[in-house]
Amino acid sequence: RRYPTVELRAEAFNGSTHVPVPSDSAFLKALLFELRLVDDHVFVEQRDTCTRINHSSVYSVSTAAGELWPVLAFHKSGLIYACVPLVEGTLEPRPPLLTVSGLSQGLALLLGIMDYISPSRQNEAEMNAKVGQLRNLLIQACPLGTPLNTNIRSLNSSFEDIQEMPADKDQPAWRSSTYKGKPQVNVCIAEKVKCMQYDQKDVVDTWQVYGAVNCKCDIEGSAPNVTLSLNLPTNAPPLQDIVVHHCVTSVDPAMLTSTSAEPLHDSVYNGPYKFPFIPPSDSFNLCYYTSQVPVPPILGCYQLVEEGSQIKIMVNLKLHESIKNSFEYCEARIPFFNRGPIAQLEYKVSYGQLDLSREKSLLVWVIGQKFPKSLEVSLTGTVSFGTAGKEHPTDYVCTGNTAYVKLYFRIPDFTLTGCYVDQHSVQIFVPGKPKITASRELISSDYYIWNSKAPAPMVYKPL
Repeated sequence: RRYPTVELRAEAFNGSTHVPVPSDSAFLKALLFELRLVDDHVFVEQRDTCTRINHSSVYSVSTAAGELWPVLAFHKSGLIYACVPLVEGTLEPRPPLLTVSGLSQGLALLLGIMDYISPSRQNEAEMNAKVGQLRNLLIQACPLGTPLNTNIRSLNSSFEDIQEMPADKDQPAWRSSTYKGKPQVNVCIAEKVKCMQYDQKDVVDTWQVYGAVNCKCDIEGSAPNVTLSLNLPTNAPPLQDIVVHHCVTSVDPAMLTSTSAEPLHDSVYNGPYKFPFIPPSDSFNLCYYTSQVPVPPILGCYQLVEEGSQIKIMVNLKLHESIKNSFEYCEARIPFFNRGPIAQLEYKVSYGQLDLSREKSLLVWVIGQKFPKSLEVSLTGTVSFGTAGKEHPTDYVCTGNTAYVKLYFRIPDFTLTGCYVDQHSVQIFVPGKPKITASRELISSDYYIWNSKAPAPMVYKPL
């Protein structure tokens, strides 16, 4: 999709130094070359010199008219997603990436397109149909070159529901269509917990919790008013770093000034956290937050020791007593990098079952949906390896005995902060009694337990 208005603005900003976007075929050829998807076996100094190591998805593409920059592109599941964002200013000298707002807008749009197309990757006919609908969807999502809605999946591929002008002058721009039917509100609090555990005296374990409150409000009217409250149990740590959706009409300033960068003190805002808003037509994240919880949900210890041609491993996991012992899934994955396939494995688990991956380079310890009454599980074993091949995983960080266990789990109807939505406190100023559904979940994200018998990469070291 080309936007002549955007290209004219780019030319106005840069004058004689402007590099036009070449024809589709020439652009594709140049982009494939830059992404090393063609001629990757040939060393080309302009592209492959070590002075041009790219640390982002922003490229400078060589065209007949000169260097076209910035080109935002990434390769995912056999497809290339690319766009050329407008830089609202001169390109000489090149501005820092963080100052180019078009890059974040373009990335959000490309990720929305990927989210729309990627579920159909296995079915070619379905994917072709979706790609065929993309033009219509882009007219709605990005009519004049500025992304208005990056959630491509939420858009209608036909033109029947598109309103040229809202029927009601009070209808906000983000409420693209009106709903007809019984009013209902769905709210889901999804918290993710990140963790780095070392089990070493001189290194501090770290963990972070961050949450998102997702809403879907099916309510009649052009500008319905909704008020939703988040509550915390008594003595729970407060929510911090709160960021709200633009549809929120007003909030207590104290709520937004609580930040995790400062130590907690008595005057910190503990809620309830009230959010009055006019909801968009589609699913959206009402707010994001973090919190400084006192303990991680699962405490672990991992020891890996090399003895001749064998390695001995020992893993202990303990569920904290304050955590709900009811998982949708819980498993620990133990990868072995820079080694051959596992040739021999002897092990003993106190609970759950241990599986070996098909590539024979990963142990998967399936703990299941509950920890035992003791809330502790353990695994001990001896592993020996065959000759390494190209297909076995390598890692520049995890060399020698530097290794980790990574935990994957989901606990439904539970949050680590204790944050919840009181369904009776949801206020909707519309006729009829709305149906309100509230759910919550805790999900692991980058939950690592490092081998305590070897040096591990530190988040930070104590002074």
